[in-house]
Amino acid sequence: MNKVRFGLIGFGAWGRHHARAITECAESELVCIAARSPATQAEARTHHPSAQIVSDYRALLTRPDIDVVDVVLPTDLHHEVGSAVLRANKHLLLEKPMSANLSHCDDLIRLAQQQQKLLAIGHEFRLSSLWGKVKEMIDAGAIGEPQYALIELWRNPYRQGAGGWRYDINRVGNWILEEPIHFFDLARWYFSKLGNPQSVYARANARRLEHPELQDNFSAIVNFPRGAYAVISQTLSAFEHHQVVKITGTKGALWASWSGAFDRTFHPTFSLKHLEGDTLREVPITKLTGEVYELVDQIQMVSRAVSQGTALSATGEDGKWSVHMCLKAQESVDRRCLVNF
Repeated sequence: MNKVRFGLIGFGAWGRHHARAITECAESELVCIAARSPATQAEARTHHPSAQIVSDYRALLTRPDIDVVDVVLPTDLHHEVGSAVLRANKHLLLEKPMSANLSHCDDLIRLAQQQQKLLAIGHEFRLSSLWGKVKEMIDAGAIGEPQYALIELWRNPYRQGAGGWRYDINRVGNWILEEPIHFFDLARWYFSKLGNPQSVYARANARRLEHPELQDNFSAIVNFPRGAYAVISQTLSAFEHHQVVKITGTKGALWASWSGAFDRTFHPTFSLKHLEGDTLREVPITKLTGEVYELVDQIQMVSRAVSQGTALSATGEDGKWSVHMCLKAQESVDRRCLVNF
């Protein structure tokens, strides 16, 4: 079997995990890494001696033996680098958020279609054995028609990122695009049979009054057709990393939970409970779940999409919708009113 050959642009905290995921996937090969600083270049050489290490991502794009480029960079670089990848005739796996600008999302979608290349967005929660099982059970009718969802995260503060980029709102766009974007994507995915979301009302505040744009606490109500709605809530003023998804429907309910010392832990605890009628049961989840595991699944998914033509779990259109929802939520925070999509 010929392996799908990957180039990786970005070797920061998550870029290192992407590199590990590519090497752990039996269907992919890591052939080149673009890392900016001498320190990250040296670390990349130590951990991935068979890969070429370059300082400029443009050098990576000239290699004819690369099939897919995985871009793990700060948000403000996604459009520039993603566009260059597609113009270089490579498939693109782009970390969320797709962009902080809807016109940039449209541009990437257009470029991918023009170049006839895949555009995959890093909503790896869709590949989770836990969060994905929730979707599978909803689609199988386990709770009837979904009516309400609570998607909540309780965690420690964000790490700043290389050079402090995540705390520069001009680079990150807004903090809703950072992690709540995953939860907006899950809500739209879970309620997909009802149709796309219709409106959102959101609130947020910050611990540091001098930086109100850095929103430590955020909550939103997203309205869907037929009266269904999802509550999405996050706090960065807490400790560890604890996420829950609770969904009720016309015939039952689901409660999924995940906990770890931090988001990149390899040793989480997790569970899924299903209420059907008067019967409550534990749903077995036999495969370890967490973003560090889903990254491997994501690389496998992209590899198979390239080699076998299978479907992507999250397309450019999905990525654009997630960005759209986050931008409208920020508009609601700023205007303190309900905003329509």
